[in-house]
Amino acid sequence: MFTANSIRNKLRFRPSPPQVMAFGFILIIFLGAELLSRPISYTNDHAIPFIDALFMSASATCVTGLTVLSPGIHLSSFGQVVMILLVQIGGLGFMTMATLFALLFRKRISFRERLVLKESMNYGQTEGIVRLIRKVLLYALVIELTGAFLLSVYFMTEMPVSKAVYFGVFHSISFFNNAGFDLFAQFPERAGSLIHYVEDPFINIVSMLLIFFGGIGFIVISEIVTFPKNRKFSLHSKVVLSVTGILTVFGAIVILMLEFSNPDTLEPLSASGKVLGSFFQSVTARSAGLSTIDPSSLREVTQFFLILLMFIGAGPGSTGGGIRVTTFAILIGAMIAMIRGRDDVILFRFRIAKQQIHQAIMFTMIAFTIICTAAMALSITERGSFLAILFEATSAYCTVGMSAGLTDHITDIGKIILILLMFVGRLGPVTLAFALNTGSKKELYRFPEGKITIG
Repeated sequence: MFTANSIRNKLRFRPSPPQVMAFGFILIIFLGAELLSRPISYTNDHAIPFIDALFMSASATCVTGLTVLSPGIHLSSFGQVVMILLVQIGGLGFMTMATLFALLFRKRISFRERLVLKESMNYGQTEGIVRLIRKVLLYALVIELTGAFLLSVYFMTEMPVSKAVYFGVFHSISFFNNAGFDLFAQFPERAGSLIHYVEDPFINIVSMLLIFFGGIGFIVISEIVTFPKNRKFSLHSKVVLSVTGILTVFGAIVILMLEFSNPDTLEPLSASGKVLGSFFQSVTARSAGLSTIDPSSLREVTQFFLILLMFIGAGPGSTGGGIRVTTFAILIGAMIAMIRGRDDVILFRFRIAKQQIHQAIMFTMIAFTIICTAAMALSITERGSFLAILFEATSAYCTVGMSAGLTDHITDIGKIILILLMFVGRLGPVTLAFALNTGSKKELYRFPEGKITIG
């Protein structure tokens, strides 16, 4: 027998945490696109087509950094502020920003909202999630203000004080959130991104530190802050920090070796410039998308190596993307265990659960499948070498933002493909799958186990 209350309960839509995240990101992207397409957002009456505004909004909200127009040239001050607000919301997560206002107005955080926060921060439990959000907001504010101060002081030697402060704040937020947007195209005598500063140790070190802290994740930042008191790191932080360090050094050495004699990249630089350029590309390739060397001028083997770094990505719960360094560590650990004939994957004397190994394999295969499918689709719609197309597709899905030049002349269909890649990459394919899942039924039976030959 159906009552009025039971009918209302069935008709009432209660979105799951993944659905809240997906709908929230979509809403912010379209709201940003609407603002960017308004005349107040662009310069010199050069109207921005809605598809371009949508692309820029998606790239900012998904903290990617791919562009079809230059923020420093084509966007007004209002449009640039919209962009950097989208970067901040997308980097920290819209639920984190909503929680900020709730805390400011002393509103109670419901259990359902805590579930969404747990999902958005990739946190293992709801207990302590609000304390973590407070720390996230505090750490982000301190790091971004410190970066803004350092960059502003430096830029004061090149431009008026007000513009230097504006540049400092904009680029600190962009770099920390691993977005990769810059305004340096305003200077026509300079090359794009940070190429002008390729041999500048101050800009290189400050930028790499901002990228590093944005890419390791807020849980790791929290443990770094409390380390002098607790004198210990969790397994998660040990894996993130160690793999990040190894990949950074290894990546810099490989890039230095491959590009040392390239006249278009490292060869003209001094010894210190070669080292700085190599380290910067190694750091930025896994999440940020900034460049002190033009990616399109790199040798093909180096571009492919950067694709591998982009695919690995940054740490979980960070502003970066990719399959994550923890996933990569589990895969390497599983390979070593298999070679040694061991049943267990051991990291820092801890055994990794079988479920996490299966999840790591699943995340990697999903990412690989999506990138390959998108690259094949782009190779039909776009003109360019397949390596450049694969580079762009990987950069979009892994929310890196490095470009081999494809987005400069991409078609509208190609823009839509990259928008979808950025959205799925930022949200996560598994989260998106749960968001699209209307309900799952419990299996009432299991099939008999079978064996197949492998290898």
